[in-house]
Amino acid sequence: MLEIFPAIDLKEGQVVRLYKGKMSSAKVYGSPIDFAKKFENMGSKWIHIVDLDGAFCGEPKNLGVIHKIRESTNLKIQLGGGIRSEENIKNYIEIGIDRLILGSVAMKNPDFVEKMALRYPIAVGIDAKDGKVAIEGWAHTEQLEATHLAKRFKNTGIEAVICTDISRDGAFEGINVDWTLSIAKASECFCIASGGFRDENDLIILDEAFKENKVIGGVIIGKAYYEDKIDLKSILKRFL
Repeated sequence: MLEIFPAIDLKEGQVVRLYKGKMSSAKVYGSPIDFAKKFENMGSKWIHIVDLDGAFCGEPKNLGVIHKIRESTNLKIQLGGGIRSEENIKNYIEIGIDRLILGSVAMKNPDFVEKMALRYPIAVGIDAKDGKVAIEGWAHTEQLEATHLAKRFKNTGIEAVICTDISRDGAFEGINVDWTLSIAKASECFCIASGGFRDENDLIILDEAFKENKVIGGVIIGKAYYEDKIDLKSILKRFL
C-alpha cells in the first residue's frame, strides 16, 4: 500500500507551490502550521516539508517555522532543502525531525551521504530534468543520469529515495510512473514519487505499478490538494 506524504513547501515562512520548480511562479496558500494541523486531522501519518529558500541558498532558512510545525503536531516529518552538513542534520534531529532529505549534496558528495545514513534517518532526493540530475533548488542541471545516482545509493542504509520529475512538478500532468520505477529498481530502496500528481487515478496506476514490480514506496501530494482537485481525506482513508 502506498504511503501518502502531503507536502508543505516553505518560502519566507508561508506555504507555496511552484510550477516546474520556478521560484518566480510561487503561489502563496497560507500558514504552514494550519495546513499541518489539517493534514493530521485528516489522518495523515507524515508530512513532507521542503525549505525552498534553503534549497536555493544552500543552508536552512525556515528553521523557526519548521520548529513550530514540529511543536504543533504529532505527524512524522520528512524534511529537505539546504541540508548540506552534519551540523544541519543534528540541528533538525534535535528539534524532532524524523527523516532528513539530502539532495544537492548527494550529487556532489555521495560518500558524505552514505556516512550520514549510518548515523541518522536519511533519504536521498533525486530531482531530474529530462532524466538528468538537477541540484541547488533545481537551478543547475548536471550531465549525470538520475538512475546512475540512484544506483550509487543501493545498499547504503538510506531510508528512502524521493524522485521528482521537475518537468511535471505542479503541472498536473500525471506522475512519471516509468521513470519512478527506474529509480526504484536502480536504488532498491523505498521509493517516493513526486511531481505531476493530479488525481486519485494516478494513485491507482502507481500503486498497481509498484505491486507488479515489487516496489515499496509512496507518493507526495501537493498542488492537487491546494487547488482543490482532490479529496485528500478520502485518499488518506483509502491508502492507510
